[in-house]
Amino acid sequence: MSVASAAYDASLNHNLVFAIGGAEAMSSGIVYVIDDDREIRLSLSFQLSTLGYKVYPFVAAADFLEQCADLTPGCIVLDIRMSGMDGAQALVAMRQRGIDWPVIVMTGHAEVSVAVDVMKNGALDFLEKPFEDHELQTALQRGFSRLEDDRAQAERMRRAKERLARLSPRERDVFRLMLGGEANKVIAHKLDLSIRTIEMHRANVLAKMETRNVTEAAVMLGGRLP
Repeated sequence: MSVASAAYDASLNHNLVFAIGGAEAMSSGIVYVIDDDREIRLSLSFQLSTLGYKVYPFVAAADFLEQCADLTPGCIVLDIRMSGMDGAQALVAMRQRGIDWPVIVMTGHAEVSVAVDVMKNGALDFLEKPFEDHELQTALQRGFSRLEDDRAQAERMRRAKERLARLSPRERDVFRLMLGGEANKVIAHKLDLSIRTIEMHRANVLAKMETRNVTEAAVMLGGRLP
């Protein structure tokens, strides 16, 4: 299915180009609305557009899943009760595909078991229709805050991996033991090297990782080598 799929409402198709691929769109507040009820879909799209979000409505979860690989990460507003693939099934499918964007689930029926299931599967929030505008806005603010945190973490890991690539195989061996909290004497014994050689490798590791000590390096890597 092409990007100009009929899955989108024609009245909003002109926005779609901004959702594809560009880094500049990452900060635009993109929201994907998935609901097979046209009136609700258009109402939500209009409401969110007036708040400054870029909104892209989908008629069916299957259409979104088919195209999501080409879309810029954003928040997803997902209805539970839909024909074909319902919202709960769509949420599971997203997670199976590694799509961990914030998902706000909507339902017109207060079902505790459904709410529990979708929250277990990673939904950010669960809103019962009709909900107040501020409830959706609050949930979206949380979602975009999480997206920003995820982007920052991904950037930190990208930089960390670039620095790790500078290490020699022996320096990686030393670094792994450093992250385990081993003293120079223990590392020297385990690697059958002199303490002086370990001190040299340790200094090289910290210089190449651009950190002042092993604690900073551990924080950068989340405590372990990838």
